[in-house]
Amino acid sequence: MQTCIFCKIVKGEIDSAKICEDEDILAFLDVNPIAIGHCLVVPKKHFENIFDIEIDILQKIAVGAKHIAEKVKKSLAADGINLLQANGPEAGQVISHFHLHIIPRFKNDGLNFHPAQRQKLTIEELKKIALRFRSGQAE
Repeated sequence: MQTCIFCKIVKGEIDSAKICEDEDILAFLDVNPIAIGHCLVVPKKHFENIFDIEIDILQKIAVGAKHIAEKVKKSLAADGINLLQANGPEAGQVISHFHLHIIPRFKNDGLNFHPAQRQKLTIEELKKIALRFRSGQAE
């Protein structure tokens, strides 16, 4: 089995521009950034996605992301920050190792993460979907 690229970065087999790390997580700059300062926060242990990551590690990633986002915003004088996390190829996950993107945003930067067309649903349709979530059952 071939080790994933993020596991190789964690092990030091691939060089990276580290921002911070502790025993469980590592944050580093993305080699193919959407914007200057785009960074990733990954667990050091391999988890494919949100569905198999351990809760305590996910909590550490969320807390770490808050601190990193604050530093990125301040040091780059960013106007805003996007946090982005995808699960599965259909959602845009390219590397099958859980990772959270921290993307600095600037006024008129031209980046748009919002879908071109948004759906309009009635409150009744929304309530049916919410019921499915609460029951855990597919339609």
